[in-house]
Amino acid sequence: MIVDDHADFRAGARALLELDGFRVLGEAADGESALEAVRRLRPQVVLLDVQLPGMDGFAVADRITAGDNPPVVVLTSSRAAEAFRSRLRKAHSVRGFIAKADLSGECLSALLV
Repeated sequence: MIVDDHADFRAGARALLELDGFRVLGEAADGESALEAVRRLRPQVVLLDVQLPGMDGFAVADRITAGDNPPVVVLTSSRAAEAFRSRLRKAHSVRGFIAKADLSGECLSALLV
């Protein structure tokens, strides 16, 4: 599942990941719709933008992973990981981070091992 407030990024990420063999179950544009979609779709992996309207990606990740059998959450942003270094260190609910410019199926797969 892809969560990002920019439709163009969601479309591009979907196309890229599907070319690399991933099946994208759904998309969401904000934290609240992401929480509902995760409950409904039960994805194995959520690619989650850090900067969302309303609730940020860190808060969404905490809520998504609080339930039973949570999906793997990978954060993404147009900013580099260094911009979120201290928050990423404390974010036990996320598997990792991929900068949007570096997104690929290979990068995502490496975090899922």
